[in-house]
Amino acid sequence: MEGERKIQKVDSAPEKNKNSSVVVKVLFFARARDITGLTEMLLEVSSGSTARDCLNKLVGKFPSLEEIRGCMVLALNEEYTPESAVVKDRDELAIIPPISGG
Repeated sequence: MEGERKIQKVDSAPEKNKNSSVVVKVLFFARARDITGLTEMLLEVSSGSTARDCLNKLVGKFPSLEEIRGCMVLALNEEYTPESAVVKDRDELAIIPPISGG
């Protein structure tokens, strides 16, 4: 439904004694939003993780994201970024699939 926001939090690993982790807000657009059913979610990953690590965790949770992985663009804190970029606590990672229209 337009304007409705769905948010979910996913923990990175089952271990209890994580002493070094970061929480990233992930935003889903277009097809990625359709696949996940979410507009955004909080994702906990280990400190030093990259955008690629975040994507791997997201594909693990939402396997259908793999179908658009090869053509999506990432933005970290509102700037386009490569998968090798290291994410920091409270960063915002946007998943932007190709958008077509006429």
